Amino acid sequence: MPWDLHVARPAEKALERIPIRDRQRILHALQAMHEDPFNGDIARLENQPTAWRRRVGDWRIFFDVYPDRLLIVVTAIRRRTSTTY
Repeated sequence: MPWDLHVARPAEKALERIPIRDRQRILHALQAMHEDPFNGDIARLENQPTAWRRRVGDWRIFFDVYPDRLLIVVTAIRRRTSTTY
């Protein structure tokens, strides 16, 4: 059963600013998350019960998962560099 995928406005704006080649890879990853949010290179964020991140090359998709409602909320999309977090 497909999950509902909601992209928060800040993540949507970040996605618009990403170069087209990377944006296509991220959109492909979001489509895959729509079917199964626990597939791919994901990790649960520490001390946050619903928060996860998915790695797509140099980019990270941060999202919350609500299994009881089959809902995924993408909260941020950020580029990972040597100085990032």
